[in-house]
Amino acid sequence: MKWLLVQSLLLLIFFPSMSQDPVLGYTMTEEKKKITIPFVLSNNLIIIPVIFNDQIPLKFILDTGVRTTLLTDKTVSDVLGLPYSRRYTISGPGGEKLVSALITNNVSLAIPPALSGKGHSVLVLEEDYLQLKSQIGFEVHGILGYEVFSRFIVKINYEKNELTFISPDHFKKPGSYQSVRMTVEDTKPYVLANGQFQNGTETELKLMVDTGASHCLLLDPQISGIPIPEKNVAGLIGRALGGDITGKTGRLNFLQMGKFRLDNPIANFPDPEIYTDSLRGTDVFRHGTIGGELLSRFTVIFDYSNEKFYFKKNLNFRSDFQFNMSGLTVEARGPRLKSYTITDVRKNSAGELSGLKKDDRILKIKGIDVSNFTLTEVNRMLSSRNGKKLPIEIDRGGVRMKKRIILKNDI
Repeated sequence: MKWLLVQSLLLLIFFPSMSQDPVLGYTMTEEKKKITIPFVLSNNLIIIPVIFNDQIPLKFILDTGVRTTLLTDKTVSDVLGLPYSRRYTISGPGGEKLVSALITNNVSLAIPPALSGKGHSVLVLEEDYLQLKSQIGFEVHGILGYEVFSRFIVKINYEKNELTFISPDHFKKPGSYQSVRMTVEDTKPYVLANGQFQNGTETELKLMVDTGASHCLLLDPQISGIPIPEKNVAGLIGRALGGDITGKTGRLNFLQMGKFRLDNPIANFPDPEIYTDSLRGTDVFRHGTIGGELLSRFTVIFDYSNEKFYFKKNLNFRSDFQFNMSGLTVEARGPRLKSYTITDVRKNSAGELSGLKKDDRILKIKGIDVSNFTLTEVNRMLSSRNGKKLPIEIDRGGVRMKKRIILKNDI
């Protein structure tokens, strides 16, 4: 299953963010006007190198949905002996305890080769609640967001896997890009788009642009005018700080952003008791979010200072929106994150019909040892084509078995 990293990190909006003192925060070294760096794209998430406190090289997700920098690996701050100023408990609906976290201040964060930042407040999770490494199959230690986007114009080239940071004083409007108004509310970017649902209803949607979510669209079914498609599947749609998120998955007829129309995009509709309280966790009204599965079809530019969002389509624009046709959720495990275990099987899915079960460890797909594949590649094979037959070899409690999945598109 393509893991949908839905951001319950939105709950962090009540935590203090970095001081906006001009001496603090990110700056470009060597008086540069712009800097371009490569990034790794894994499960539609942007992963970049970060030097933590001038000492430890780490990997962070770049996320427009997060205000305060988040460290998911507490071992790092403990090894450095960083002091913690406060402890927080993040509660969910009904006062249920979800997460315990700590704040450490005056941290230095650098994005090599030429961005450096001082005076950061960093939120440190006491446990790795998000389990990012196993969910995306890549070594990840944290998440950063607003403090970068508020300082620079940020261009994301998903086709070339390149990030460009531009000084606002030297940014010129790119003539070849479509531009729309983007409001920055409570440190997060929002745009308007028009969506047509399967029942023919057309609605103007206010959507948060979330580079830290791998899904295509997430919509709140509790809002009037957001109908769940009649053709849908129910099951696990993602993971957040509080654990697994269930809901329904279906398709819209189209989503129109500016002059660009995207046909048959996939949308997730979380169960109201599971996640929509997080969607409403701020005073900012919105219908849902746009995630990396949609954004990766464009080159995008975020201009927070002028509240503009620029985008132009790339070679992936016409690609079909992939649906998990196996019904399997797969996690990467082991020291190299190259061992793949089934952690969920959607009811009535192709995976269930083939006899696969939770905790089965996948050994081979199409006769090839899966250690040769990344988790993204494994998920892509499990979403490839309706009717495709996939021979799979598994280990179930020490017994090797051979299965065959016939992929089916249930939406």
